[in-house]
Amino acid sequence: MNKTILTLFAVVLLFNCSTAQKVTETKPIDKAQVKASMIKALEWQEAHPIFAIAPTDWTAGAYYTGVARAHKATKDMMYMAALKNQGYWNNWQTYKRLHHADDVAISYSYLYIDMVGGRKNFVDLEPTKKFLDAHLYEDDNWKAGTDKSKYGRTILWWWCDALFMAPPVLNLYAKHTNQPKYLDEMHKFYMQTYNQLYDKEERLFARDMRFVWTGSDKDEKEPNGKKIFWSRGNGWVISGLALILDDMPKDYKHRPFYEKLFKDMADRILELQPEDGLWRTSLLCPESYNHGEVSGSGFYTFALAWGINNGLIDKKHTPAVKKAWHALAKCQHDDGRVGWVQNIGAFPEPATADSWQNFGTGAFLMAGSEVLKLK
Repeated sequence: MNKTILTLFAVVLLFNCSTAQKVTETKPIDKAQVKASMIKALEWQEAHPIFAIAPTDWTAGAYYTGVARAHKATKDMMYMAALKNQGYWNNWQTYKRLHHADDVAISYSYLYIDMVGGRKNFVDLEPTKKFLDAHLYEDDNWKAGTDKSKYGRTILWWWCDALFMAPPVLNLYAKHTNQPKYLDEMHKFYMQTYNQLYDKEERLFARDMRFVWTGSDKDEKEPNGKKIFWSRGNGWVISGLALILDDMPKDYKHRPFYEKLFKDMADRILELQPEDGLWRTSLLCPESYNHGEVSGSGFYTFALAWGINNGLIDKKHTPAVKKAWHALAKCQHDDGRVGWVQNIGAFPEPATADSWQNFGTGAFLMAGSEVLKLK
């Protein structure tokens, strides 16, 4: 009897949360409400710290990238206070795996503080420089192509998430220090990942070589027989592209490649947006987990809004982006916590109203930062 009651309660809770996500009309954006929602998300997340490995890991890197973008859009000093606080207590360190792109993502926030934070010599960028120089120029098994695992660890950035973690940092470091060699190195390794994981037919990235389609019966497939494309994985890529383009010189020789890739992915992501505004964890098999997911959707909303605001996406798509934001806002709890975030993973899995991660909050803040600029 008790088990039955608990089961019914869980079903009702899931139904109510899924229903709350449904947004079928495009309402105007209340910018004051967007700002209030972003601050509530920041306050809740700062009061509930979480990380996968350490305070300098990729989860914190993604979160504080969101905080940096929120500050850039609003100039609210609460964001800058959070940025400076974490940098100070981290002693401006990266995480320790010098050939793993994840472990330099935190440096995006350090660079941002150094560029706009107002106090000269407050930030120590030497750990970031040490990491980047080792990452780019020291020998490594992945770069050497000696790891023959099923993941495809034969290039430096062998998983698509890496295109959010390291390239925006390298790009921003090149800009901030006026050293274009870092941008050229970024492009070299970016092209390796693009050539290995980008599906030109679907205009999406496989997460890693396990999911690259070869036409073989052994290919990993969705239950509906389609290719597996993970929502957050592609969210990492397209939001990373927006960050790169935001700081890349207008006359950089390879900029047209990044603009075209951004446009091609944006067109595809818009085609795949469900009616309620939120993307599912599996882009080509949404029925597998038929509920919206906030981290992938937050990154898409940021990138698409950025594209509209910067003239790379037609303004006719503004209603779709506004609908996405309204659906994201429905996933925020009254206390500020952002729910419906798929937990740490590498392929499509479900989320719930109560599943949260700091990178989901980061995606939410990034989305809000560009939605505020929509006309």
